[in-house]
Amino acid sequence: MDKEKAAFAARLRAALEAKGIEASAAVIEKRFNSRYGGAAVTAQAISGWLNGKSIPKQDKLRVLAALVGLEPHELQFGGKPRVGEAALAWESLSAPDRATMDAYLGLPAPQRKLVRELVAMLAAGIRA
Repeated sequence: MDKEKAAFAARLRAALEAKGIEASAAVIEKRFNSRYGGAAVTAQAISGWLNGKSIPKQDKLRVLAALVGLEPHELQFGGKPRVGEAALAWESLSAPDRATMDAYLGLPAPQRKLVRELVAMLAAGIRA
């Protein structure tokens, strides 16, 4: 278990406790999946979040943060957002744009770089 995952698990457990939600994979599974629009998340995956074995992807992190009453960046990183993190208000994006951003964030680094280059080229074409 690395430090980042352990810190995330500690923040998640503390947030659950503050909301009066039992830090049980079975309890969270029911609450989480009732709010999540994607494929159901297993108790095993949630157990990994609680025990510092993994950190959820952004789409799941947003649902989990809403469940405990925090902003996603607070749950993932703790405290206030770092410079630049609050620049984009996720709530102002349409659902398809948020889904696109989630898909982008799930890509490996070389593919994200390719997408950034493509967007930059498209934007440059519009400005020209």
